[in-house]
Formats: sequence, structure tokens, C-alpha cells
Amino acid sequence: MRFVVGGQIEKQAIAEGIRQWAGNKATAITIMNDIDAAMAIKNGEADYYFGACNTGGGGALAMAIALIGLNQCATVGMPGKILSNDEIIAHVKAGKKAFGFTGQDIDIVLPVIINTIISL
Repeated sequence: MRFVVGGQIEKQAIAEGIRQWAGNKATAITIMNDIDAAMAIKNGEADYYFGACNTGGGGALAMAIALIGLNQCATVGMPGKILSNDEIIAHVKAGKKAFGFTGQDIDIVLPVIINTIISL
């Protein structure tokens, strides 16, 4: 699986989390600006996009929403609210490719998303 990290904050922490949770299932983890990361998904050069910002949806997912469509994106963590594991799993199983969250939610949402992706 090929992962890209976009969004506005905590890119290195997200990449490290992907390495930790995906292990050898991750064939590539690339940190990019949000436009290039979204284009990599759109062009089939990457399989999954992760991004963080202070709201979980704005700077984390704006370019992904614009370039690959809202139906391919999910905000799984925002200030004061993190989706339940079941809701996050449902987004992954529904085929979402881009996930946004706040920086403080990385350790909560990444394991759920990646474990679900690996089990597909």
C-alpha cells in the first residue's frame, strides 16, 4: 500500500504512525504538500491520503475534497469529537481514500484506519 501525507500540520508524526501501524504493508509513505498528495490519489500513484489540521477537515482535506471528491474523503476527528471506531471502520469499508483529523487525534484514529485497511 502506498500512503501520502498531506494536510497542514503534524506530517512527520502521521508518517511515523503509518510506519508503526502498517509496518511492511506500507510500500511507500510520502510526505507532500496537500495538492500534490491529493493529485497522487487522483492519478493512482498512491492508495491512501492522511492529513491533519486544527479542525480536522479544512486544511487537512480541502484539496483532497476538491480533487478527488467528497465521496472519497472522511473527517474522522475534529476538535471535541472523534468518530467512533465503528464509524471510522465504516468509512474505510465504504472505500474512502482520504482521511482528515486533528493533530492530537493521530494516535487514536490512525490505528483504527490502518488496521481496517490491512484487513480488507
